[in-house]
Amino acid sequence: MASVASQIIFHPTVSQGLKFGGTTLGRDKTYRAIQYFARFFSWYLLNKGDKLEAARWTALKGHLGTARKLMRLGKPLEHLQAALRASLSSGPFEETLTTVSRQIGYFGYLTYDAIVWANSIKFIALTPETSKKAAKRAFQFWFAGIVFSLIHGVLKAGRLARESKALGESKVWGEKDLAEEAARETRLSAVEAARKGNRQQLVIDLLDVWIPATGAELLNVNEGVLGIFGLISSILGAKAQWRAVDGKK
Repeated sequence: MASVASQIIFHPTVSQGLKFGGTTLGRDKTYRAIQYFARFFSWYLLNKGDKLEAARWTALKGHLGTARKLMRLGKPLEHLQAALRASLSSGPFEETLTTVSRQIGYFGYLTYDAIVWANSIKFIALTPETSKKAAKRAFQFWFAGIVFSLIHGVLKAGRLARESKALGESKVWGEKDLAEEAARETRLSAVEAARKGNRQQLVIDLLDVWIPATGAELLNVNEGVLGIFGLISSILGAKAQWRAVDGKK
């Protein structure tokens, strides 16, 4: 019995799960997945007329949202640093511009998000009207950040596709060119990995963009759809973080 317990406790997947949960991003993705599932499920229960059970899931959604706001308090500065680093990079101008714009959008979103959090815990006192404006402004910045991220992803996809095609057509033949061919294969492998990561980010952005668009009152997507979209994007983000913690690309 002790042997079986040891095999379960020390199983590589359990160890990997502890590493994943030990990262801030890993915990955030887990909380986010539960939060958006609760958003969907409370909508589903309300549609069935089960208001009492729906209230439990709505409360869970709200508390997880507040907890995630607390975890993100330092992130506006991270996005400012990322914007500055991007502005100093030597990459393509269009990609640099969209990267800087995306990071500034996320900076604005998380700054207003922190104000909303401070008001929700009564640390600051905002009027209902001011609180609503701050929440809407946060959604507007989030929406702008995702739109710039989508534009960046499309531009990057085009550049990587051209680079992949060029590398595929420049295959070197002959034993004397083995070193050059190995370098080409290595570069091609890196480009393909970048294309895969970029495609996944595009999918995540396409799923997430509806959430701030609705919050900013640009669209009116129902809570069930937003919950499902948020759940799927959270799972995709969690999978990427799981691979990162595991050291896999």
